[in-house]
Amino acid sequence: MSTILFTHSYFLKFDPKQWNAKQPYPPLATILAAAVMRENGFNVALHDTNFANSAEEIIPMLKKEKPEYVVIYDDGFNYLTKMCLTNMREAAFKMAEYAKTYGCKVIVSSSDAADHYEKYLKHHADFVIIGEGEIALKELIFTLENKHTNFDSIQGLAFKTNEQITLTSKRTVIKNLDEFPLPAWDLVDMDIYKKTWLKHHGYFSLNIATTRGCPYKCNWCAKPIYGNRYNSRSPEHVIKEIEYVIKNYQPTYFWMCDDIFGLKPGWVQEFNQLVKEKKLNFKYKIQSRVDLLLESDNLEALASSGLETAWVGAESGSQAILDAMDKGTKVEEIYKATKLLKEKGIRVAFFLQFGYLGETKEDIDLTIKMVKDLLPDDMGVSVSYPLPGTKFYEKVKEDLKTKTNWTDSDDLDLMFKNTYPPAFYKKLHRYVHKIHRTKLGFQYIKKLIKKPFTVTPRQLKYILAIPYYIPMSIIEKIQLNKYMTIK
Repeated sequence: MSTILFTHSYFLKFDPKQWNAKQPYPPLATILAAAVMRENGFNVALHDTNFANSAEEIIPMLKKEKPEYVVIYDDGFNYLTKMCLTNMREAAFKMAEYAKTYGCKVIVSSSDAADHYEKYLKHHADFVIIGEGEIALKELIFTLENKHTNFDSIQGLAFKTNEQITLTSKRTVIKNLDEFPLPAWDLVDMDIYKKTWLKHHGYFSLNIATTRGCPYKCNWCAKPIYGNRYNSRSPEHVIKEIEYVIKNYQPTYFWMCDDIFGLKPGWVQEFNQLVKEKKLNFKYKIQSRVDLLLESDNLEALASSGLETAWVGAESGSQAILDAMDKGTKVEEIYKATKLLKEKGIRVAFFLQFGYLGETKEDIDLTIKMVKDLLPDDMGVSVSYPLPGTKFYEKVKEDLKTKTNWTDSDDLDLMFKNTYPPAFYKKLHRYVHKIHRTKLGFQYIKKLIKKPFTVTPRQLKYILAIPYYIPMSIIEKIQLNKYMTIK
């Protein structure tokens, strides 16, 4: 059978936060697609760009593997790939160009390609898969292997015929996720991941996806791959993968990289029961919603099964902004869920978003107050980013001129007209982080006095950084006062 070389357009250096944090994860969706094709008899190889410095690094793999097909298959389980960073797009174009030089058919599956398939077809891609990619990829390559030239019956496909782009019908969502094999973990150079984690964190973490999609309708969140449907693997299937990965690679921690973990009624309870029955010992982090975490039986099962950190989409401390986002949550739920999680010994982390359309000084003040009141253990602060296919994008697209995408994840440029200019939001991002870290530092001082031997090296760093953060936050506030007054 033919050889398929899988790669992806995500480079860690395009994500300064993860690069600096030294928290790399293998391209999960990519190796799952590779497993599907290997199960169907194809030879598969992986060019993992995570630690690469340039697109040119694919060339040795092209020479070594001599693939008939190069599949640029981005990890749809990594939320960053939804952001359509220009660095990622340009890397994909370059790798496609090299692949064509070596006579390969080029197939692309990514959020950005789904939104801008015409650009990829113009830059050396032969086919773009739109929507879930595994079955479409299998159907497409079997069609090519059989020398057929009619691709119209393959759902979720864009391609050119005589310079005319054809877009086939929308691909049906896959409901039974247990029908997939386990990802091809063996294709990953696990040593470099493991060494990085152990050196910088003292433990090794890997990523697991238990679901696809999200049924909620936050109007700024795009879902070009998995859509608004929510489908879940069975707890048994997930546990099977966890057992395999622990046995072969010895991680002690997992990132459950679902948009929302454990939404299906009874799922987390069954998962917890299986963890206990199998006597598995690991910690994990999830992404969830505050309203879901208020269900006490869910929280008990999550804590019991090893949940260490819950990342929640708090977004804003202003109910007016949450309502404008169609978030469907209440500020009081953020407060209550944070309190309950902390009582269970679970770390709480906030995703926060500034600069949503119409956000005022009062809205910003409420968000900063929420951070000070609740003092989450970690935060991811961003500015509103208009993604194609969202209601939010439609509202601001007339303001998007020469720039419609960030270059990398640290760009933080507000690309539409709002209450304050883009420079303000970049300063606000830095200010909020500094006041948060200052308050955390003082909290850890109290911990150091009461229970000195429980303070972690990371917490000690926050304490030692207080003399830096206090004056810097004052400077940031003075600069912000050029635009507004933060109380």
